[in-house]
Amino acid sequence: MTVRVRGLVEARWFQGFIIGVILFNAAVLGMQTYRALPQAALESLDLLDRLCLAVFVIEILLKLYVYRLSFFRQGWNLFDFMIVAIALVPATGGLSILRAFRIFRVLRLITAVQSIRRVVSGMLVAIPGVGSVGGLLLIVFYIGAVISTTLYGEAFPEWFGTLGASMYTLFQIMTLESWSMGIVRPVMEQFPYSWLFFVPFITVTSFTVLNLFIGIIVDAMATVKEEEFHTQEHEAENHANIRQMRADIEELNRKLSRLLEQR
Repeated sequence: MTVRVRGLVEARWFQGFIIGVILFNAAVLGMQTYRALPQAALESLDLLDRLCLAVFVIEILLKLYVYRLSFFRQGWNLFDFMIVAIALVPATGGLSILRAFRIFRVLRLITAVQSIRRVVSGMLVAIPGVGSVGGLLLIVFYIGAVISTTLYGEAFPEWFGTLGASMYTLFQIMTLESWSMGIVRPVMEQFPYSWLFFVPFITVTSFTVLNLFIGIIVDAMATVKEEEFHTQEHEAENHANIRQMRADIEELNRKLSRLLEQR
């Protein structure tokens, strides 16, 4: 029985079915936001949402039956379990806010689709490097905020009057949103050489440091993909060894049978 259930849970068509239910549930939750729909339609959508949740619960129960406690050893399984468990909490009274969190079920696509899971895994692996780059960016922002507040704070208090205002303005400049006509050129009207500060700041933050983020994430994704390849290769080697061992055992059984017959 367990072997049959395992075959069902690990079958490609079953995984494709779960992906389809996740997408269908996402569409249903989106349609429920249209309060102008007739009450009967809203009730039907609520019924469909419950049916989708029932499918997710059955899937989790089947996996628990197959994998037992080893189910909780994988982080992705824990993620799925928590998403489904939160959906089972009654969304009434003080917990009514949980109804808005039902859309988090769409995040199950991360575990269901391998390519998306690989991207998320790469981002998680890249967290230490991204944190280091984020610290470097914070240092650059702090230095720039102190300089800009000191130089331009009195003339432009709305943009550079305080350290916090300066950091927010520099963040806007880093994103290149209205940085030239909206901020830098008005400042240059009173401080003609202010471009000596803003241009290097944009170069360092927008074109250098932010590209480090991309480079770290891409490198982490390549590492995750390589690890997955080695894992699959190792599993294939293990399966080949198991098949060889079975063949050897069958050969030994045949030889023993012939020896017993000769006696």
